[in-house]
Amino acid sequence: MLNVYENIIIPFGLDGDAVDKKYVDSVIDILEISDQKYKMPNELSGGQQQRVAIARALVTKPSLILADEPTGNLDSKSSSQVVYLLKKINKELGNTILMITHDDAVAQAAEKTIRIEDGKLVGKNESQK
Repeated sequence: MLNVYENIIIPFGLDGDAVDKKYVDSVIDILEISDQKYKMPNELSGGQQQRVAIARALVTKPSLILADEPTGNLDSKSSSQVVYLLKKINKELGNTILMITHDDAVAQAAEKTIRIEDGKLVGKNESQK
């Protein structure tokens, strides 16, 4: 029932806050979905839908984003794009992103990783990137 833009600004309506249109547009630009702004969700690919969800999380300017398997239902190309965009968000907007993943390739893209198996910490790594 809601187009991409309307989906992204839902948090403002729920909080009763005014929409910061300039910031919303900058988030949409960073996530490379400007050309999808007025499409309906069923007109988007899985990767584009994931970007809309990320945009909705970002528009309230959180300092921490919890991303639980953000690439779990995506093909490898869309997964790579989402990881690239999460890193771009971290760099350009300064958000800290805590991502949970079972995909080793996605984990390797992170600056820092913590590996947990059976509820126990089994390793930490800090990227040299």
